[in-house]
Amino acid sequence: MSLEAFSNYLSLEKKYSKHTVLAYGRDLELFQEFMLENHDSRSIENVSYSEIRQWIVELVNGGVSHRTINRKMSSLNSYYKFLQKVKAIETNPLKNHKALKVGKKVQLPFSKEELKRVLEGAIEVIDFESARDHFIVELFYATGIRRIELVNLKINDIDFSNKQIKVLGKRNKERYIPLINSLESSLKVYLDFRRTLPIVKDKEMLLLTKKGLKVYEMLVYRIINKYFSKASSKEKCSPHVLRHSFATHLLNEGADLNAVKELLGHTSLAATQIYTHNSIAELKKVYAKSHPRNQS
Repeated sequence: MSLEAFSNYLSLEKKYSKHTVLAYGRDLELFQEFMLENHDSRSIENVSYSEIRQWIVELVNGGVSHRTINRKMSSLNSYYKFLQKVKAIETNPLKNHKALKVGKKVQLPFSKEELKRVLEGAIEVIDFESARDHFIVELFYATGIRRIELVNLKINDIDFSNKQIKVLGKRNKERYIPLINSLESSLKVYLDFRRTLPIVKDKEMLLLTKKGLKVYEMLVYRIINKYFSKASSKEKCSPHVLRHSFATHLLNEGADLNAVKELLGHTSLAATQIYTHNSIAELKKVYAKSHPRNQS
């Protein structure tokens, strides 16, 4: 079974992007090269797990990261599942394979200066879309809300009288987040522009496209990436980094860990503690400056 048939399957049936299809193909070609060098065969259809394991060992010894190796195994696994589908093989040699452990990447938050550049300079509020974009950035940073939670917010979730926002989180768990002054101001500007839309189809939803439809997750990602990629040098500029910034900045200013946990909608402190590494770094600076025994 040719790799071309597999590539066509990924493109036509799975609807994978051209970039993804090329990446899968490259991984399979690298395994072919390994098989040729070590087993005098370019065939990778009928291989044993021990042969694949040898390739994994070679990759590890060559300094390839566990994350990259896991991706290559994912490519192979998809290929063998395809071969099973077309009855070319009976058993997937990777059926019992366990991915290599990957350490969690420490996600650096945006700095206060980067947030200020976006909120006070990068977004000039002159129309509906710019007002919406500004409110979305403000909403992420002021509440630590998840992207899917933001997308699903409804008009009725805003309680101006009690200055709070109702958020429906994971497993339909409700929580209430304070509506701080800067967020309320941005919200009111957005709502004023929202009323000028000629057509509003999703009337109950808070955040809309200019066609009056509920915003979607990829649009929200593009909005955040658009502004922060100009204001920040960080490799990743996503809504989750804003959530990370919200938590880290609160902890740096002395917020209680349990309070931050509730605001984020976490079920356990363990999930919140991943945000403490930056606050610990901040504490070290304060300690170094303040402790009497560290004064020169």
